[in-house]
Amino acid sequence: MHIGLGLYRSALNERNFRFARQAGASHIVAHWVDYFGGAQHEISRGSADGWGRAGAAEPWREDELRGLVQALRGHGLALAAIENFDPAQWHDILLDGPRKNEQIEVVKQTLRAAGRAGVPTIGYNFSIAGVWGWTRGPFARGGAMSVAFDAAAIDLDEPIPDGMVWNMRYRAQRSDGVVAAVSSEELWQRLRWFLERVLPVAEECGVHLALHPDDPPMDSLRGTARLVNRPEKYARLLEISNSPANRIELCLGSVQEMAGGGLDTYQLLEQCLREDRIGYIHFRNVKGKVPKYAEVFVDEGDIDMARIVAILHAHRWPGVIIPDHTPALECDASWHAGMAYALGYMRALVQLAEQGRLQPALQPLEAAAEAS
Repeated sequence: MHIGLGLYRSALNERNFRFARQAGASHIVAHWVDYFGGAQHEISRGSADGWGRAGAAEPWREDELRGLVQALRGHGLALAAIENFDPAQWHDILLDGPRKNEQIEVVKQTLRAAGRAGVPTIGYNFSIAGVWGWTRGPFARGGAMSVAFDAAAIDLDEPIPDGMVWNMRYRAQRSDGVVAAVSSEELWQRLRWFLERVLPVAEECGVHLALHPDDPPMDSLRGTARLVNRPEKYARLLEISNSPANRIELCLGSVQEMAGGGLDTYQLLEQCLREDRIGYIHFRNVKGKVPKYAEVFVDEGDIDMARIVAILHAHRWPGVIIPDHTPALECDASWHAGMAYALGYMRALVQLAEQGRLQPALQPLEAAAEAS
């Protein structure tokens, strides 16, 4: 397996590329959309614009994507994925609006440009409300600043204002109206409509589409259903299409936050590995589950991360793991310090696994079912 680092568009520069290599990363997951310059944790709710304003509605440009691939290569790095479409590109696909047919063509053009530029995977989150409801505070070890979710502390039914989707504003608000309620079945129908049209193009272009689970994984948020808010719901995604382009962006923290179901985090990982459907992995740890949890340092949460790496190594998985979010260390470069801490811990676990010093505690799904 390989270790990567996620960078927002404004952070895609030579200094951070050198930082990534120095900290032991070999791959980059690039966000082509910036949220307040990449500081999305600072404003999780309470702003009329949510995380900020969406960007351009046009397809991504091949020359820009190719330039990123080449710039990374010049620093000894490879591009693992682009993460998240711009809401301006596909808001009516998510909302089942009048421009969805026009926007599906934009997504197809983006996929073709990505394929020609050498982008292997595009991660996406098929969500109306997006990531919303977090609170920032000293929730990690030693009072390190991180984020937490407490459903009792917020109005879960606070409506999404007109002109907003995925917690970003794609146009100015035109009225006092709000986004209509969306049921679970409606959201799954919209996802099916989307995938049936884009997966053949993605497969033709050699690009994987990897779906991120819901965070926070509530049943409903802001009047709209959530899609993958329980581990077993990933099976429904894979049932839509057996295309090799139909993949999972497995966020370990989001899965661990989910309410109890038929699979735990380790069992879901093993199942996805056997089916060879993982695009890449967010290597993140948490304490607690919905309706209340906090993101913490990679080595202090409820997930046994050594066990995760041992399972990945046992399956000889060739993909990329990235830290995703990390608590901010108390220093003048808090983001870099937090990422360096996580990357160092990940690199040590991978080296131990490669040396045969980590043994996975594997439990077949059938045995787990009998035990329960």
